[in-house]
Amino acid sequence: MAVATRKQKISALGWRHELLGLLFTSPWSLGFLLFTLYPLVSSLYYSLTRYDLMQPPVFIGLLNYTRLPADRDFLVVLKQTLWWVGFSSPAGVISAFAMATLLNTQILGRSVYRAIFFFPSIVPQFVVAIVWQFLLNINYGAINSTLRAIGFESIPFLSNPAYAKPSLLLIHMWSQGSAMVIFLATLQDVPRSLYEAATVDGAGAFRRWWNITIPLCSPVIFFNLVMAFIGGWQTFTLPWLLTQGGPNQSTEFYALNLYRNAFSYMRMGKACALAWVLFVIVVAFTGILFKSTGRWVYYEGK
Repeated sequence: MAVATRKQKISALGWRHELLGLLFTSPWSLGFLLFTLYPLVSSLYYSLTRYDLMQPPVFIGLLNYTRLPADRDFLVVLKQTLWWVGFSSPAGVISAFAMATLLNTQILGRSVYRAIFFFPSIVPQFVVAIVWQFLLNINYGAINSTLRAIGFESIPFLSNPAYAKPSLLLIHMWSQGSAMVIFLATLQDVPRSLYEAATVDGAGAFRRWWNITIPLCSPVIFFNLVMAFIGGWQTFTLPWLLTQGGPNQSTEFYALNLYRNAFSYMRMGKACALAWVLFVIVVAFTGILFKSTGRWVYYEGK
């Protein structure tokens, strides 16, 4: 009887511990259910409906998906976004790696330069947009005012389709402080003995950089490339604030078009379908990137 009573006490104590654990994890659990799982399931359902936020959703099956290939706006947006992702992802990684390489050298005031280069990544995007709006504006922008002062014509950075995306690309490359810090930590972790051995063997600076620095940093290069690729498909704030997707839809990227369909055109069903198509695209291309790692990513432990 005593043994049975002891087992019951242990069992009751275990249940109390489990309930206490569930109680402590309940804020995260409720947050996950309400703000992650429920929106995911809801968006999947709404993507199969015609829903304008005013009337109850009407189930239409896969019609939102099958109409996309014939949608001219969707094809234009997809083309513009592919351009953006194709250029911004490697350009951002190259910019961050170049800044990290420069800041890894023994230069006077290195800590100050590191803080300056990292600063844009901690400033809110809307502040960055306001600053660059002031710099690039064709009428009162600091850059065009300087150009006119020295006898050159103003450049329509944000109002000409030929300059709009390259201008956004330069801003993107400028604000790579977070990736730069990750690269800087990786560069400082490269063993000095490898550089010394390569120097003894007669390798120059470029050969040391190409054959030692790049291979040992390749896992981090891959990580930053994947993050840049995923972020590129979700680019919204800068083009929305600086160009509103123009001129002539030259900066109408995927996230902007999704937002317009959801809250400007009140086509929530189509917007949810666009979101799930974006999810599939990102997963597919990320999978391709992972498949390519065997050819160019070097893991020291292998």
